Amino acid sequence: MKKISASLVLYNTSVDQIKRVLDSLEASELIEILYVVDNSPKDSLQDLFGANWIKYSHIGSNPGYGASHNMAMRQAIDFFDYHLVLNPDIYFDSGELRKAIERMNQDEKIGHLMPRILNTDGSIQCLCKLLPTPLDLIIRRFSFWPLVSFFRKREARYELRSSGYENEMNVPNLSGCFMLLRTSALKVVGLFDERFFMYGEDVDLTRRIHEKFITLYYPGAIVTHHHARDSYKSLKMLWIHSVNLSRYFNKWGWFLDKRRAQINRELLNHLSSKAGKRYYQT
Repeated sequence: MKKISASLVLYNTSVDQIKRVLDSLEASELIEILYVVDNSPKDSLQDLFGANWIKYSHIGSNPGYGASHNMAMRQAIDFFDYHLVLNPDIYFDSGELRKAIERMNQDEKIGHLMPRILNTDGSIQCLCKLLPTPLDLIIRRFSFWPLVSFFRKREARYELRSSGYENEMNVPNLSGCFMLLRTSALKVVGLFDERFFMYGEDVDLTRRIHEKFITLYYPGAIVTHHHARDSYKSLKMLWIHSVNLSRYFNKWGWFLDKRRAQINRELLNHLSSKAGKRYYQT
């Protein structure tokens, strides 16, 4: 029987969101311990976490999203087989996490699994992506109406929309909103890079896992994500987003990243082939 832990990072998070994700985790009956790292200025959320399977910590400062999840993973990594990193704006039916775990159990080469992610209206979120270039992220941020057709095609390519999101894919860039991680893989590649305060840390970690293991998009399990896209609404969050993605490119390369080009080309070629209908082999 595999042992599973999970972690939530909070910052002035909505009580309704917290209750909903807690209900989802509890109903799954799979999580042995949930680490809650609260970076809010005050510990007013503490009363929500009285259950004996929850370990609540109020930090009082904000070291960043990845650094906060690392606090939990360092406690869990030697005692659990899988660790679930998830946002508090996630919820799912009771059997969905079990489906994801069962898929992980089938192949020890899977180091990271992301299920099908839906919007609250039931539409799919295109969260499987190629490794980004600066142009890809600029296109997602701004509209270029004089060349709108080209940029729309480029964005669709980046988000692998032609795949249909109906089949498994071994994807080098998966969203950090729901990351089911094999702890033995984390021991090989390391935890979140704490140089990223927020944004970019999930791209970086997935890329590192992808080099050694399968990073699987698994549509057989489904979760809902109330995606706020804060960096599109706040100049402060836009600045944080931009700074941290700059750190990503400083680490891996802005325009000269040969490994990025190779990984992206291999995935696109595979998806365009007949074999691409089930691409999870290394």
